[in-house]
Amino acid sequence: MVREALAEIRRGTAEIIDEERIEKLLRDYFEKGKNYYVKAGFDPTAPDLHLGHTVLLQKLATFQKYGGIVQFIIGDFTAMIGDPTGKSETRKKLDRETVIKNAQSYKEQVFKVLDPAKTEVVFNSKWLDALGASGLVELTTLFSVARMLERDDFEKRFKSNRSIAISEFIYPLLQGYDSVYLKSDIEIGGTDQKFNLLMGRHLQRSYDIGKEQAVLMMPILEGLDGVQKMSKSLGNYIGVTEDANTMFAKLMSISDELMWRYYELLSAKSIEEIEALKEGVTSGEVHPKYAKELLALEIVTRYHDAEASKKAKEEFDRVHKKNEIPSDIKEVVLQGPIWIAKALVEAGLEPSTSQARRDIQAGAVRIDKEKVSDKDLHLEAGEYIVQVGKRKFAKIKVQ
Repeated sequence: MVREALAEIRRGTAEIIDEERIEKLLRDYFEKGKNYYVKAGFDPTAPDLHLGHTVLLQKLATFQKYGGIVQFIIGDFTAMIGDPTGKSETRKKLDRETVIKNAQSYKEQVFKVLDPAKTEVVFNSKWLDALGASGLVELTTLFSVARMLERDDFEKRFKSNRSIAISEFIYPLLQGYDSVYLKSDIEIGGTDQKFNLLMGRHLQRSYDIGKEQAVLMMPILEGLDGVQKMSKSLGNYIGVTEDANTMFAKLMSISDELMWRYYELLSAKSIEEIEALKEGVTSGEVHPKYAKELLALEIVTRYHDAEASKKAKEEFDRVHKKNEIPSDIKEVVLQGPIWIAKALVEAGLEPSTSQARRDIQAGAVRIDKEKVSDKDLHLEAGEYIVQVGKRKFAKIKVQ
């Protein structure tokens, strides 16, 4: 059982530090029934999670299968500082009201993946508020500025004379102190978090709490484009609160190659099941589209339910196989005559008129199923079904 559990835990990981400790924790669970604690922190800087965030949640759920109690930290204190990881400048400070509102949204979303009975949701303001000025000063004595500047993003900003706030130096220390207070056995995070994750090990040694956490790092999930990391700001994301139809359609839009990456990091199917499916696709016995449908059905069911997933597939088939219009598209009333590019922006189908022009030139825009080629077209009074790409539709009423 230990070997099987380790195989599942290793699945999709980028790096594990102190795997021997994880193996010992698993052995103690299977032989003695002893649970252990797995920590992961999330700063509620935005109200919704996307599938990129859930890569960590899936790994936490795996640990829960094998004796792990998840310490799900909502960083209501640290979110007001802002994690400097990968940032080229100091982040804007969030107000407490926004942080608390976002934190509540997180709590509602995570239990679509995690087992509530094996999860401790904690807010790090509980112990960081209590740390006080003297405790914070003591904490800062445990790490040097020279060591802090070894961190890649700090080093780059320092060499380019970009500002680094003292609070940004303190952030990794506070994240590490979470591990001291909670006495975590394992901490997991993304590969971009390595410096912060190792800080937990360092501070557990410094405070002599009698244990030193193992660290497990997960890769950053690529977005729908298969190139850049999943991000709302880049528009290549799948939000866990998106409606079932949108979620299903977005998953079906990923490339066949990227599909296996999503299977590895997001699916609850076993390694053996995924390998069998992959072999079927390679041999030609299974169509890639069918494999992608299975993935989409699984993920939509997780964040909605089986019935919503089934209906989303039916809607997708209706629109894409039969070339029909979606049954529920938004309606927008505009004053005319109106330039087509501006109309697409006003309808929420394009982020800018320049992008609209590019999509028209690429043949990606249709009006009433007819491809638009004139980028200077103006819409007169009337009703139009407008489509951009395969997934974006709107009924535009020009008055």
